[in-house]
Amino acid sequence: MQVFNNVPAFGVWVNYSSSVNNMRNSMSKLSSGLRIKTAADDPAGLAMSERMRSQVRNSGMAAQNIQNSIAFMRTADSWMQKIHDMLHRMNELAVAANDGTKTSVDRANLQVEFENMQAEIIRITTGSLARGKFNTTNLFQGNSGLITQVGADPGQLFCGASISLHRGSTDPIGTVPIAFSCGQFTIGPSANVTWGSVLNGGTNATGLNTGGISIETQDAAMKATAVLVLAIDHVSNKRAVMGAEGSRLGHSLEGVRTYQENMMGAESAIRDVDMALESTQFMKHQILTQVGTAMLAQANALPQSVMQLIG
Repeated sequence: MQVFNNVPAFGVWVNYSSSVNNMRNSMSKLSSGLRIKTAADDPAGLAMSERMRSQVRNSGMAAQNIQNSIAFMRTADSWMQKIHDMLHRMNELAVAANDGTKTSVDRANLQVEFENMQAEIIRITTGSLARGKFNTTNLFQGNSGLITQVGADPGQLFCGASISLHRGSTDPIGTVPIAFSCGQFTIGPSANVTWGSVLNGGTNATGLNTGGISIETQDAAMKATAVLVLAIDHVSNKRAVMGAEGSRLGHSLEGVRTYQENMMGAESAIRDVDMALESTQFMKHQILTQVGTAMLAQANALPQSVMQLIG
């Protein structure tokens, strides 16, 4: 019987310390909800978890980018609807001016409204003060097109079409190979019409290659009707392209959100604690700690029996 080294008490203390440490770990996991709090808990799991967390956060921001892009396109489409409305009115005025019963005074009155429609389209689409903007970005001045990251990884980009509807645009909108039925003139197959000509008018209005359009004379009104048909179709095409891109972005948004959800689930399986399982472990360690305390007291009492031998 030894007194100097209480080996049984030391053995109980080792087990007791282990139970206390395990109980503390369980309490930390239960209180934080995490199975892995430090790299020491699971080094490989931590590395995978952090990579997945990056994917989750990047996906969330990509989804926000997509929503901003959809809002950008909806804004552009709403402005193009106004442009469409004005083009329809301009065409209506051109048809009204193409009436042999009207005098030059009548056409001059129609021309006033016609020019105001052109000026309003210019105000929407052209210059630093153009009304057609989104977050200070001009919508219709022929920029490089909308470029947005729509995925969690580098290079996952959406590249939108450029829209050039400003006054100086030289984008061709078609040709006007029309021989008018009364035989006054023919707009030949080489008469390429640009968008800029739709917004310009004046004394050169009847020269489709060099000027714009007007309805000051009946001949000019005839040509204006032909040009405006192309202009309406041109804007329709731009809206169709943007509508298709918006639909595509809608599908991308759904895909990014699904991917984000799956990554969150996978990361949770690695990083988060199973509360039911960990509660069971905590109870076990708690009981072992209590038992260890009792046994440590018993082990410390063993050397006291020596006193019976001495006494």
